[in-house]
Amino acid sequence: MPLLEIHSLTRSFDGVHALRGVELSVEAGRVTGLIGPNGAGKTTLFNCISGMLRPDSGDIRFAGQSIAGWRPDRITRAGLVRTFQIAHGFPRLSVLENLLLYGPRQPGERVLPAIMRPRAARRRDAELLEQAVTIAHRLNLNGVLDNRAADLSGGQKKLLEIGRALMAEPRLLLLDEPVAGVNPTLARDIAAHLRALAGEGITVLLIEHHMDTIAALCDPVIVMAEGVKLREGSFDELANDPIVREAYMGRRR
Repeated sequence: MPLLEIHSLTRSFDGVHALRGVELSVEAGRVTGLIGPNGAGKTTLFNCISGMLRPDSGDIRFAGQSIAGWRPDRITRAGLVRTFQIAHGFPRLSVLENLLLYGPRQPGERVLPAIMRPRAARRRDAELLEQAVTIAHRLNLNGVLDNRAADLSGGQKKLLEIGRALMAEPRLLLLDEPVAGVNPTLARDIAAHLRALAGEGITVLLIEHHMDTIAALCDPVIVMAEGVKLREGSFDELANDPIVREAYMGRRR
């Protein structure tokens, strides 16, 4: 059974159809690429899946359960976590503080544990701290744990965005252009991190315009155009598909 299934999903904005009956599925344990020209509906699809937008019609099923219309926080707790092209963290907080904020089951979210600090709360805080340090080390952020997020380089902010998502203990990661604007060396490093996550059982669906990353990392690749799924296959198959080329470059006259 696919981990994520999209059935007949539609979404319009003032009469403009951004999604027109999208049908696609994402298999567990794989890195699936989502590509397409600007305006294809990719980000709108991500926003519907993650609960930021309510679809007009259709269904979204995650791990066999319909999540269409759920709040984003409920979707995140279920194990479906997304990142954004532009980092949405807290720029004045340190890298460590940013990571800690995204951990689930925070003792400080309830009044009595926050005030009384029972043993269970202290134990959970210690677990979150260990988890944050482990993730920072994994993503090569351990050297900047005390730095403000605002002081990070563009590539480090991308890594922090992934780190925050990992703190939420995802089963499925939706990544919106994780290598956009970073140098080629760091892009390869991020791709290696994502490949390792998939090897550990975390499923990844990513939007990316960096075709070298898609070619090296993703199988399968899904192409969207004009609000629908156009094609699905390996990168090499799609690169030689005339319908895909037409969607990107237009029809020759």
